[in-house]
Amino acid sequence: MKSKIDKNSLMFKTMSTLVFFSILILLLLYMFQLLFSNFYYENHKIKEVNNIAKNIDENTETLDTFLKKASIENDVCIEYLKPDSKPILFNENNKGCLLINSNAKVAELKETMYSSNENTIFYKITNPVYNSKSFLYGKRLSNGTYIFINSQLESLDRAYIVLQSQLIYLLVIVIFLAIIISFFVSDSITHPILEITKKAKKMGEGKLNVEFARSNISEIDELAETLNFAKNEMIKTDDYRRDLMANVGHDLKTPLTLIKSYAEMVRDITYKDEDKRTANLNVIIAETDRLNALVDDILTLSKIEANADTVNLENYDLITQIKEIIEKFEILSWTENYHFIFTGPENAEVRADRSKINQVIYNLLGNAINYTGDDATVYINVSKKKEGYLIEIIDTGKGIDKETAKHVWDRYYKTDKKHKRNKVGTGLGLSIVKGILESHGFEYGVKSTVGKGTNFYFTIKK
Repeated sequence: MKSKIDKNSLMFKTMSTLVFFSILILLLLYMFQLLFSNFYYENHKIKEVNNIAKNIDENTETLDTFLKKASIENDVCIEYLKPDSKPILFNENNKGCLLINSNAKVAELKETMYSSNENTIFYKITNPVYNSKSFLYGKRLSNGTYIFINSQLESLDRAYIVLQSQLIYLLVIVIFLAIIISFFVSDSITHPILEITKKAKKMGEGKLNVEFARSNISEIDELAETLNFAKNEMIKTDDYRRDLMANVGHDLKTPLTLIKSYAEMVRDITYKDEDKRTANLNVIIAETDRLNALVDDILTLSKIEANADTVNLENYDLITQIKEIIEKFEILSWTENYHFIFTGPENAEVRADRSKINQVIYNLLGNAINYTGDDATVYINVSKKKEGYLIEIIDTGKGIDKETAKHVWDRYYKTDKKHKRNKVGTGLGLSIVKGILESHGFEYGVKSTVGKGTNFYFTIKK
């Protein structure tokens, strides 16, 4: 039977980590209490005795008053012995005070100090009555007075027993709290993650009407925002794809229909009339060229997006290239009264992939022809800049707003959802322009004023 507990889950890992950490803290606490409590306790008592001795010479009260006060506050007994006088005891009722009884060891240590040149002594001795450790500190003052301080060390064995019993209860309580806390902590993290996972799976299945909700955790909020952005981009891409399929389908169907119609006409009607047959065949050839251009543009865009298109740099005259392209469109000047106005220097030596820049200029010029205004005028300007040349292709059409201008370079994007037959081009031109210019590292952009026209521009290095 499969276990219901997932050992790789966030909840299990959080719970086990908190429980382990709690046990570790308690064990460290117990070990420090067991191993170092005596050491810390002895040091604390030594400091108390040293502080009393240090303050004897510095006190502002009478010595008797100070010693009485210090003995009670620090729980020690003190003997004050003046020359040729009986000793005075302070806090003689202190439990286990060795200065009261005639302890041989204490008497021996006192005699040792009397006969030595040392001004202070410090010994650790054993109290024979309570079998406990005790400190004896002696100090000789300048006037021949002796002060002895005796501090008892309490046994910590009972404290250890109490600590052990408390530790067991504390361990149970801490583990219980760690489990509860880990449950709520992990649930607050895993719940939004599981919700995001469910919605992400739906999005992967193509259901893009999901919304990734925010939580109170920054990292999860960032993930939700990223997935919402990805979802919106997928929706845009899906819309663009549909538009592309509709547009490409239209561009394929129209010439195919014309090719079939004129081919049938040649076969059935005009095959004997040389002039009509030639005219019909020219229509078939023109529509075949249009189909071929569409397929070439689709293949070019695919190569650019797959980074499979190489750039072959060469030096050549840009002005000659632009004039050759304009000549190809001159037929529109005769048939539809278009005007192409070119402004630029006599020559402009540049370094780029000639065939690809040719495609860029051709596509931008074709785009301007499709969208220019009623005056049917297109401007082509070339101006010299510091590091190269600025090429501008300007139409006089209705223009585009700033929001639309951000997307004109996107894949599949069209400003007009209702497909309109282009006079030239395939409708994929701007995506191809973007890919080619970026592969060269050239700057490009679009400036437009609604109602006045649009300016597509790029710079090319000398």
